Order: sequence, then structure tokens, then C-alpha cells
Amino acid sequence: MFIRGSQQGSMRGDKASEKDGTQPQNENAQHGAWICIPALNEGGGAFRLFVEGDELYEEMVAAIECAESSVRLESYIFADDEVAARFAAALAKKARAGLDVFVHLDSFGSGLRPRRLLQSELERAGVRFRWFHPFRLRQPLQYRQRNHRKLLVVDDREAFLGGFNIERLNSRALHGETRQRDSHVRVGGELAPLAAALFDQLWHDRRQPVAEAIPEDMVGIEALLVPSYSRHCQQRLACLYVGLIRNARQHVYLTSPYFGPGTIVETALRSAATRGVDVRLLVPRRSDPLVAGWATRAAFEPLLRAGVRIYEYLPRKLHAKTSVIDGEWAVIGSANLDYLSLFVNQEIVMLARNGTLAGALRTQYQWDLDDAAEVTLPQWSRRGWGARGLETIGRAARRLQ
Repeated sequence: MFIRGSQQGSMRGDKASEKDGTQPQNENAQHGAWICIPALNEGGGAFRLFVEGDELYEEMVAAIECAESSVRLESYIFADDEVAARFAAALAKKARAGLDVFVHLDSFGSGLRPRRLLQSELERAGVRFRWFHPFRLRQPLQYRQRNHRKLLVVDDREAFLGGFNIERLNSRALHGETRQRDSHVRVGGELAPLAAALFDQLWHDRRQPVAEAIPEDMVGIEALLVPSYSRHCQQRLACLYVGLIRNARQHVYLTSPYFGPGTIVETALRSAATRGVDVRLLVPRRSDPLVAGWATRAAFEPLLRAGVRIYEYLPRKLHAKTSVIDGEWAVIGSANLDYLSLFVNQEIVMLARNGTLAGALRTQYQWDLDDAAEVTLPQWSRRGWGARGLETIGRAARRLQ
């Protein structure tokens, strides 16, 4: 079921923002600094965007430390390092204090950390702990679907979601200038208890049928939390992106570490570019694993021929998953624009019709393009046979996913 919620005070336009003293974009913000979207009124649940791990982790840990009743944490990667240790200590402390603390980690993504040690440490403190889809001989195919979501919900009053895993790779203080580039958002208001409900649904493995589809015209939407629940609707997130792209009139700015969304999304992108929409795609120059980069590049030529502008991010690993459409719609979450995220894994994204959030994401997008190289059709047509061969392997890998 799609989760629909509103952010009180988040739907006001530029005039209201000027009246409140807030700005859609911070023109004087330092390049690369974290972006904070201030609350649009004191009682509302406005969005706060993070693009630096250190600031995000500080606020997440502070939220856990201030919890009064419950904490729910989901993560694909929960590393064996200083950052994760700090989270584990905060979670354990709250559980010992009698709060309801739930931790749901992916058994593949977090597998590098000694599982039994982590689980026993938290459970001894009273944390209710669960691994998502540990490998079982009787159900080997189940292991293919991963819980790729990154979600923290505190007291049903604030939630954090996006692309950041819990690891030092995202910390400038610990990893330096080559830290991973990512994006995350904090939400409050009505979306927080809805995020808690989505956590509980996956925790209890409830398989409810799809209750509604994404409306074609998006009329009346303020904010949505969209989970994948791909066992019941294998095109849910794909349909979300297709709807947004088909309704775009000015621009579609996409950031994805991995690209290979399948026919319906790629067709929508080509169609939008053909009718004059400014369609841009930002992907990393270097991908991990390498075959993912080959699969991404296998999609370049038809997009370029349709007029889509493609950029490769250069300075560091790109892990953000964001979209901005017409300066009005913003999408941020855990889902890549690839087959696994759109059709297989458990994911969660937020769709918001909010000019302030969309403006901040657009500013960050321009900063990222300043650190990227554009791939042009003439340049791409001159690539060597070696590169073409690797794309063939990547194209085959896309079909085998």
C-alpha cells in the first residue's frame, strides 16, 4: 500500500518562504557543505536534507539519545567500525533504559561485521534484533532479495531515510576527502508514524496486497513514502518514475550510482528528451563492482541519441539516489535506478512536492555537475572495441539480474 502523508507547512510557495525568511536555495552556501532545510513553521514536519555523513550521523545519534519510547533502525550496511559502534552503543543504552528498540539489518550487506557478536551485544541490552533473509538451504532463492532500505524512526515523531549506510566510508573526519558522496533526509509530521508502520510491516513480514496505484497525474500529492514490496507489485517504483517523467514539462535531473532500470523507464526518459524536456543523468565514472559500470554504460547510446545529457561524476564514489523534476518534485531514498532496486530488493523512497527541498537538491545537483564530465554522442561514438565488449557483458548482466 502506498503511504500518503503531508508535511505541515511544507507546501508553501516562494512567496511564503520569503515571508518566513527561508530561501529555496542557499546561494551563499559553501560548495560541498551540508544543506539544511529549515522548518517552515515551528509545528510542522519540514524536510532536512543531508549530503555529509558526519552531520547526518550526529543528528541521528542525537535523535536516538533523545528517544522517549521507541527506536526503529534498518540498514543495508552496518559496518564493523567506529561509526557503527557509536550507533550500537546508543541503541543498547536506550534498550537498557526500557525503550522499545528494534534493529533490522540485511544479512548480506552487513555480513562483513561479525554477526553473532553484534547480535549478542545488542540482544543482551534488550534490543530486538533481526537479520533480513539469512541464507537458508531450503530457500536459496530468497537470499537474492535484499533489504536495501536505510531507515531510522524515533518515537514515531521523526524519521531519517535515504542512501547513507552506517559506515566510516561516509565520514569526512574519518575517511577524508575521498569519502562517499550521498544524500539523506529527515522528516517529521505525519510521515514519521507512517515510516514506523512501514518498518513494522517488513519486520513482521506482512504480505498485504497492493491497495492502490500511483495516480497518473499526481494531483493532490504532498508527500509519499513508497516502499517496493516487490513480491506483490514488481513495477511499483518503476511506475513511480515513469509517471513523474511522463508528466515532466521542464526538466528531469536524475542521480543514480547504478543505472539499468529496464525498458519502461528508459523509454520514458527518451520520450521526454525527444519532446524537449531537459533530461540529465548523473552516474559515477568508477563503479563498484566493475560489471555494474559496464551495465550502466550499455544504456548510454540510445539515451544520448534521444537527447538525454549524461554526466560521469569524477572525484569520489557516488552513492546518492535523488531526482528533481520541474523544480517542484523531489525523490530521495534507497533505490538505485537499476533492475535490482526497481524490481527485486526491498527499498523505500520519499516523493515530495516541495519547492524548497527540490531547490536544495537542484543546487546540489549543479555542484555535482561541476565535478563531473559530460559524455557527448560524438565522443561516445568513438569509443574503442574493448569498451564496447565490456558493455556487451554489462548488457548481458542486466538481463541475468
